[in-house]
Formats: sequence, C-alpha cells, structure tokens
Amino acid sequence: MTAKLKIKKGDRVIVTTGKDKGKIGEVLKILTKKGRAFVQNVNMIKSHQRPTQATGGGIVEKEAAIHISNLAHIDPKDDKPTRIGYKTLEGGRKVRFAKRSGEVIDK
Repeated sequence: MTAKLKIKKGDRVIVTTGKDKGKIGEVLKILTKKGRAFVQNVNMIKSHQRPTQATGGGIVEKEAAIHISNLAHIDPKDDKPTRIGYKTLEGGRKVRFAKRSGEVIDK
C-alpha cells in the first residue's frame, strides 16, 4: 500500500538532505508507488544515449528520482520550507495550505 503524498506535480520544493541540499526546483513527475519525485535541476546524472534517427547520441544530463522524504514545500509567501495541511473551503472544496503562513497552495 502506498502512503498519501502531499507533494504534487508542479509544486515548488526545496531539498532538505543529500548532495543537493538547499536547491529549489519544480516537481516534474511523481512515482507514487516508490515514493519518489523528479525535481527540475536536482539530482542530475549523466546518461549515455545511443544515437537514433531523431536525436544524436552522446552523454546527456538528466534528473534522477529523489525520495519524497528529502523534499519540503516552499511557502508561497516567504520562500522558506513549510509543512502542508488540509482545510475545506466554504464551497466544500478541500485544499492544501502552508502551515507556516496559512497561504493556500492549490489554485
């Protein structure tokens, strides 16, 4: 069974541990079953690519997956790490909010 993830595609996150600690990026893709995420310009690896008809070969740098526990949301108000909570709006819609400032993260 997979855990409930509070991070979604398109969120701005900061890396809290590891070689890329302190880097800020946008979540490109989530692997829910493995609990990992691809973050823009974080955990870069070099991959050897074979030439195809569409692209030339060579060494390509791309993002590798990073565990969700090593990521924290960025508060939209002051750009610092924050935890995430859930609340229900007047219309009955459930949204995520930053616990640091109370700002709603979902649009």
